[in-house]
Amino acid sequence: MNENMIIVENEELSDRIDKVITAQNSDWSRSQVQQWIKEGNVTVNGQKIKSNYKSNPGDKIEITIPSPELLDVIPEEMNLEIFYEDSDVLVVNKPKGMVVHPAPGHYSGTLVNGLMAHCKDLSGINGVLRPGIVHRIDKDTSGLLMVAKNDLAHESLVQQLVDKTVTRKYKAIVHGNIPHDQGTIDAPIGRDKRDRQSMTVTDDNSKEAVTHFNVLERLKDFTYIECQLETGRTHQIRVHMKYIGYPLAGDPKYGPKKTLSIGGQALHAGILGFIHPRTKEYLEFEAPLPSEFEALLEELKSN
Repeated sequence: MNENMIIVENEELSDRIDKVITAQNSDWSRSQVQQWIKEGNVTVNGQKIKSNYKSNPGDKIEITIPSPELLDVIPEEMNLEIFYEDSDVLVVNKPKGMVVHPAPGHYSGTLVNGLMAHCKDLSGINGVLRPGIVHRIDKDTSGLLMVAKNDLAHESLVQQLVDKTVTRKYKAIVHGNIPHDQGTIDAPIGRDKRDRQSMTVTDDNSKEAVTHFNVLERLKDFTYIECQLETGRTHQIRVHMKYIGYPLAGDPKYGPKKTLSIGGQALHAGILGFIHPRTKEYLEFEAPLPSEFEALLEELKSN
């Protein structure tokens, strides 16, 4: 446990207690401070308070930072493809076939296992099994992910996702020949009542979902496209492309029974852009298509 003390010395600091504390230490996020208050780790003049407490000049604020929770996830050395890294954020290119974070049936070999071996400082907002994870891509989708190395970065990146300011572009191969060059799919996505492991376009307990797409090349019975996410629902591109009649090639869950045997959907998160949480500079990264995706594309072109 670490103890810190703040003394409110002027009227300008007479504000909500969580704002006063984060103003004194920018490495602490407001959600983290609110959690400490809830757990009784913040006192004012020796008394426990609530998050809406308004500070007064002369208040003695004591913060007891609890020892970090030991993670149950075992670090595993991996040859991760890191595209960018500093003290706040990390951008990694996840290979196809890798699960992002531990879950029942996948407690090792995940991206989080590798990240924990690569760097010890990951944000704790998402708990012990998903440290640093701001957003996810499916096991059989390859491509770029942003990872938060502290809670301040985590909150900023999540807010950018909420504000729809993160650039996320995917390359995909779909069944069928899309006749129009571009389009927008605006259809809410929720859990499929008939299959709780799947998502579907539905009005029941659904959330807004918007996907924009552009046709890159028509390949006889398939179409090579680029999708840009406006929202980030589970399986969004896979569900939306099935919804308009052009399911992803190789998709075992949402594709037709007679699809390509390529070990999962032909989907690659190739472009990722966001505003750096600390410097406020816009950063954008592009990961080339994986070799197996390139090979499939060339094969379809030759046919």
